Amino acid sequence: MANQLQLKSLNHISLVCRSLTESLDFYKNILGFIPIRRPGSFEFEGAWLFNYNIGIHLLQSEDPESLRTTRQINPKDNHISFQCESMAAVEKKLKEMEIEYVKARVEEGGIEVDQIFFHDPDGFMIEICNCDNLPVVFVAGEAIRMCSALGCSVQPKLAVV
Repeated sequence: MANQLQLKSLNHISLVCRSLTESLDFYKNILGFIPIRRPGSFEFEGAWLFNYNIGIHLLQSEDPESLRTTRQINPKDNHISFQCESMAAVEKKLKEMEIEYVKARVEEGGIEVDQIFFHDPDGFMIEICNCDNLPVVFVAGEAIRMCSALGCSVQPKLAVV
């Protein structure tokens, strides 16, 4: 499948929040995002943050009471996932900060991926994982590709001997 839209990378995600102040605190102090300049032409409250080559745009809700309430942590819910260097360090820090979380483990071909799920102040799910343990393998029928953090490129098919 060709890159018909000529995409390069994920630029940002936008999250509508009940309290811009609470969400800004969470994304800065818990996930390590850094506030960046936001264009002054916007006519609504918000904040832009950046780190890990990802932007997060926080948008103050015009009707905070209409936003969904935090539900049970469910790994099958919508979420954003971040790679980490040490799952043990993540779990230790979440315990210290008294943030409720759920652990899960995925296994494929003897390779294990650990996951920790928790909510931001608005109930949006965050996953922290060591997902880079699992190689990217495309489904049958797709061209053979090499994938890295810089993207995917088509590779010549190998002869079957």
